[in-house]
Amino acid sequence: MILRIRQMLHKEFLQMFRDVRMRMVVLVMPLVQMTVLAFALTTDVKNISTAVVDPDNSPESRRLVAEFTGGDYFSVTHRLATDNGVQELLDAGRVRAVIRIPPHFSGDIHSGKAVTVQLLVDGTLSNDAAVTLNYASQTVARFNQRGAADRAGLAATVSGTMEIRTRAWYNPNLESKYYFVPGLIAVMLILIGLVLASMAIVREKEIGTIEQVMVTPIRRVEFIVGKTLPFLATGMVTMTLMFLIARVIFGIRIQGSLPLLYATATIYILGNLGLALLVSVTARTQQQALLTAFFILVPAILLSGFIFPIRNMPEVVQWFTVLNPMRWFLQVLHGIVVKGVGIRILWIAIGAQVILATSFLILAVSRFRKTLE
Repeated sequence: MILRIRQMLHKEFLQMFRDVRMRMVVLVMPLVQMTVLAFALTTDVKNISTAVVDPDNSPESRRLVAEFTGGDYFSVTHRLATDNGVQELLDAGRVRAVIRIPPHFSGDIHSGKAVTVQLLVDGTLSNDAAVTLNYASQTVARFNQRGAADRAGLAATVSGTMEIRTRAWYNPNLESKYYFVPGLIAVMLILIGLVLASMAIVREKEIGTIEQVMVTPIRRVEFIVGKTLPFLATGMVTMTLMFLIARVIFGIRIQGSLPLLYATATIYILGNLGLALLVSVTARTQQQALLTAFFILVPAILLSGFIFPIRNMPEVVQWFTVLNPMRWFLQVLHGIVVKGVGIRILWIAIGAQVILATSFLILAVSRFRKTLE
């Protein structure tokens, strides 16, 4: 019995590592993913892109801004003299927080009056928004403490010279469902498209029907389209059902354009299907296709910004996320569903989706021709 088991093990290991692709999938890809993802994945909220509206532009207001930017938490990317442009910055996601300093900030500070500074935060990422509000409260407390110490010539622990009022846009109560429910819809769509479609062509190879199909007058492009459209239709139906559940159970309404949402979802699903078909036409067995699809799926989700903010990742990893369709669809999804913005704000993300979907489908068609030859 031991001899038979040993011979069986020998056969299985030979079969597993005979193919170069399988050796890469089993040995190399987990090590590469662990190395890359260990650098990229972090729950720290740092370098919060911030806009400052400072009509006062006094030494005191600049000292307050310096207090915010003194650590690694706030990073001022835009300085404005008025409120013009604030909403567009928040809508486009170019900033996550806005510090609004009143016009007579310096004079009120020197006269001992109570001064109110407003902080606006993007509430779509509820956890990040809550952490941002906490950072801001600590910053204002330090500013008051140092100001009181300067006036009194000694350390003070409490000072009421300035207070901060906060407001969360798009999600006033900072409910996490407005971020995670649309994000889960994006995850389910890439899961269905990538895993199921990746086995579409390789299944034909394994059961021997691919030759029968190719002796017919059907063209290669027509074959790819025929393989793609059923999964596209399934994905659209699934998305519709998930949005119905989001509305009925979680009370999430689609704030923006419904036709734009379905148009961008179609592009997103086509991009996933193009990537899946590229895996399918290059794989030799369903096992290879399935394993490759899962190894693509995990980094696609983790490097999309859904779980970990992209801006906290190393710069090299941030460049890699440009090739991830889910990154761009999440921006579009939250923009349309939660913020209610349109194509004027989302055109960059939509354009990136179109480029990726087109590229993946063209590569799938070209590789399919090479595979047959």
